[in-house]
Amino acid sequence: MEQYARVIVDISLEKLDRAFTYRIPEALLGRLEPGMQVEVPFGKSNRVISGYVLELTKEAGFDRDKIKEIREISKKGIQIEGQLIRLAAWIRHTYGSTMNQALKTVLPVKRQVEEKQKRQVRLLLSEQKARELLDLLERKSQLARFRVLAALLDTPCWEYGRLLGTCRVSAEVLRKMEEMDILRIEQETLARTGIPEELPPPKRIVLNERQRQVTEQILEGWEAGDMRPCLIHGVTGSGKTEIYMELIADTLRRGREAILLIPEIALTYQTVRRFCQRFGDQVAVLHSRLSQGERHDQFELARKGKLKLMIGPRSALFTPFPKLGIIIMDEEHENSYKSEMVPRYHTRETAVYRASLADARVVLGSATPSMEAYYRASRGEYRLLVLKERVEKRPLPQVEVVDLRQELREGNRSMFSGLLRQRMRERLERGEQMMLFLNRRGFAGFVSCRTCGHVIKCPHCDVSLSLHRGGVLRCHYCGYEKPAVSQCPSCGSGYIGAFRAGTQQVEEAVRREFSGARVLRMDADTTRNKDGYEQILGAFSRGEADVLLGTQMIVKGHDFPGVTLVGVLAADLSLHAADYRAAERTFQLLTQAAGRAGRGERPGQVVIQTYCPEHYSVEAAARQDYEGFYKKELLYRRLMGYPPVQELLAVYLSGADQEELEIGAAALKTAADMLNQEGELQVVGPGDGMVAKVQDQYRKVLYIKGEQEEKLKACREGLEQTLKADCFASLYIQFDKNPVSGY
Repeated sequence: MEQYARVIVDISLEKLDRAFTYRIPEALLGRLEPGMQVEVPFGKSNRVISGYVLELTKEAGFDRDKIKEIREISKKGIQIEGQLIRLAAWIRHTYGSTMNQALKTVLPVKRQVEEKQKRQVRLLLSEQKARELLDLLERKSQLARFRVLAALLDTPCWEYGRLLGTCRVSAEVLRKMEEMDILRIEQETLARTGIPEELPPPKRIVLNERQRQVTEQILEGWEAGDMRPCLIHGVTGSGKTEIYMELIADTLRRGREAILLIPEIALTYQTVRRFCQRFGDQVAVLHSRLSQGERHDQFELARKGKLKLMIGPRSALFTPFPKLGIIIMDEEHENSYKSEMVPRYHTRETAVYRASLADARVVLGSATPSMEAYYRASRGEYRLLVLKERVEKRPLPQVEVVDLRQELREGNRSMFSGLLRQRMRERLERGEQMMLFLNRRGFAGFVSCRTCGHVIKCPHCDVSLSLHRGGVLRCHYCGYEKPAVSQCPSCGSGYIGAFRAGTQQVEEAVRREFSGARVLRMDADTTRNKDGYEQILGAFSRGEADVLLGTQMIVKGHDFPGVTLVGVLAADLSLHAADYRAAERTFQLLTQAAGRAGRGERPGQVVIQTYCPEHYSVEAAARQDYEGFYKKELLYRRLMGYPPVQELLAVYLSGADQEELEIGAAALKTAADMLNQEGELQVVGPGDGMVAKVQDQYRKVLYIKGEQEEKLKACREGLEQTLKADCFASLYIQFDKNPVSGY
């Protein structure tokens, strides 16, 4: 049977969906792979050009007699574009999407971007000749040229626009003077790398004994041929960043390039400055708030080998480095490493695959590793390296847990417990800084009792029920629902309902209770501008505020030596989200929040306010006990059949017509059941989405569980074929492997 290849012949175009089908000659059967560069005949003249294989197929798609044949595999070797195309093919196969969607995710698309120019005006005449000409211009009353020459005599080199404004002359005047060889207009294209223009001088880093041991263990393992990803599990403040720097320095010495992935734009302020101090103009930074021109410039510099280190969130993984040597993924547990757009790839898995294509190394780091990463480390798939102490043996903060049920019984209905209020007052009196963390991650209207802490849960899925309009409590995993309750079914209290609080209310409460306190609030509203994060974090770092309050963005990776108190206002908001990962996220957030305190010379304290002080995630976070938490959480995942013990595939459906959506969801479940004839998978649902209707689009979700990833892949590919049926034509359907957020 004949085989064909879809080949893209120009990857510089913004629209990447133009591919051409070529027949694979018999001599190349079994040798071609996605990403390979090939020579093909093109156009009416059949001129031979280079292209890249996108995918292999047995379907011609149109008249076979008109299909041309691939000439040969290019002898130029695998180019960086070929690596990225091969990576796109892997993403498509692993996560489910079209090839076009995967390509647009992976390839740094070229666009027409106006270049940023630097223009200078430089005097060409000697001082003596310039003064003679100046006298002549004055006698002839050529005042415009006189002003320009006088300015250049005073300062021989000017910025072009500044000279025009200062001398009040037109560009034509400078052009004429250039023709007379009086001056020269110099023009330089500036590369926009996104790094701060002013940086502190380089700071020599000396590793402590344990940091040095971990660095040497990693490097020695690589020298011995152990290419497994390395997971550095280090407590907050243990100095993982310094280890990253040493590994990057070693990579650069070998003539290779490095990618440092960070989870949030808010981390770039401190992270970029530290790495620029060490590596200077070899660094560029990528994040979503950069202009298109800045992103274009960075990728072009990387492609040409003029950059050596790219820092950024998950999209930085696709930097077209030709000699990539290392990928470092800091705070690897963060949810932002999972794409919420199709294809819904996970950066950790994708980084490992890209490294395998480039013969590069992967290093993961976190104080609270994801269950998936630690599970793989425990099975020997990753190398595990542990940092148990903070730098300079600084103590971990003292953590105090406040039972908000007791506060309520004592008549305290404010946002601040008596203990937190006391600790805040002490800091203000001593002139120390503090951070207040409002834990709103995963908030979806769960209902809990303020008297006993009981949470209304699904009897089938062990996740909290979410409160919807109309007084309905609903499970977003299986669709179970029941009427809302007005009394606690556990203790009979009437203090039961959904929690409602926001950062603005907290800011008002702080100003009301602590008059004179300087407060900075960091949330989506205060960071809308391009430099909003940097301005707030910079002001707090300079000591211009006593209190920094916000959501999870303030507790991730920041290093403020002046902070001696962290207050967690409501640990329960993530603990009872309608998500099987709720306990893991709560432990991570609380541990990371606690880690912001006491990173300087003065010891730190943490106050955690919660209605469930006895929950194992809260207890483990208070002890900074990751291993203890991991063991209990893994037992729960094993009992319920959740990742990482089993694989989970979510199928998201949405449509404007509710009846058509329900018909389509039922048909998809039937198709999944038929694909599961051996009974190795478990099909759950369909149920309503966490938010059942968004922008007039109704939403449903179907879950499929299984122990073997390949079985789930086969099921997904079978469902993709099913979606070609007419009943799905009006629906939008996405696949999500091991989802990390609700739908």
